[in-house]
Amino acid sequence: MTDRSLTKPSPANSTLQDARRTVEIERDGLDALARALAEGSDLSEALIATVAAVRNAPGRVVVSGMGKSGHVARKIAATMASTGTPAMFVHPAEASHGDLGMIGTGDLVMALSNSGETRELSDIVNYCARFDIPLVAITSVALSSLANAADHLLLLPAADEACSVTRAPTTSTTLMMALGDALAVALLRDRGFDRDDFKTYHPGGKLGAAFQRVSDVMTTGAMPLTTGDVSVRELVAIITHGGVGTAGIMREGQLVGVVTDGDLRRNIGRDLLQLTAQDIMTHDPVTVEMDTLAADALGLLNRKLIQVLFVVKDGAPVGLLHIHDFLKEGVA
Repeated sequence: MTDRSLTKPSPANSTLQDARRTVEIERDGLDALARALAEGSDLSEALIATVAAVRNAPGRVVVSGMGKSGHVARKIAATMASTGTPAMFVHPAEASHGDLGMIGTGDLVMALSNSGETRELSDIVNYCARFDIPLVAITSVALSSLANAADHLLLLPAADEACSVTRAPTTSTTLMMALGDALAVALLRDRGFDRDDFKTYHPGGKLGAAFQRVSDVMTTGAMPLTTGDVSVRELVAIITHGGVGTAGIMREGQLVGVVTDGDLRRNIGRDLLQLTAQDIMTHDPVTVEMDTLAADALGLLNRKLIQVLFVVKDGAPVGLLHIHDFLKEGVA
């Protein structure tokens, strides 16, 4: 007799199979969406028209949806707002109790509903029709009420939900999220939105730090600068007073070398006090420009195994960068 316990899947294996199958089903849905966006397809033409409609709308993109679609709608609005497309979320139930006043005649409304029959969206749809406000629908049902009312229909391809028993929104909301991201990226490219603009909207956290420029973090003011003919004795005093372990060597207004604490130590056996700065300086020092990304400048410090960089403009020093400046600003 066969022991059935030897062939029965363990709870852990069953859980893993369910999880993997969920990801596979959603991946298949995303593949279908990518195919639906092929050049010349109905969805691709609708997306192009939607980008043009958003560009021509003088107001904001108002995104709305109920339930899980509402959570996706909030995320789409937030992504658009952070990438140069003014956008906001309006809850459809709240819209029916006064928040319709938040939607202006210059706005464009984007409504999300997998079935296209979400009852709570009806007042927003009617409001758009009454005041001639452009309506974009994201739905999976071409013959739904929402699809029929829309000026621009972004029709999601047919795709299975991860759970066939409950039909809980899984794949459908994943496709909505992906299509929203596709729209946001297409819009930012259309607007010429670049990383300087992105930095403006993301001044805090790691994203803000990643897009800071050298000019944002460098130290300006008095710098440890001298000429090549000064004695090492004087040079030591300049480096000590500067407090960053280095001094810049100037000639005719240009930075031509640097002397660091390390240079002093390496030359200790050369009757050091009888030498001048130009005798021990590093010629053609590593420098950066003010518009260099701070993250790139930090990478340069790490690659060169140095702690201080002079910032130059047309060869003249305008600031200093110390490794501590990056740490203080969160660029790491």
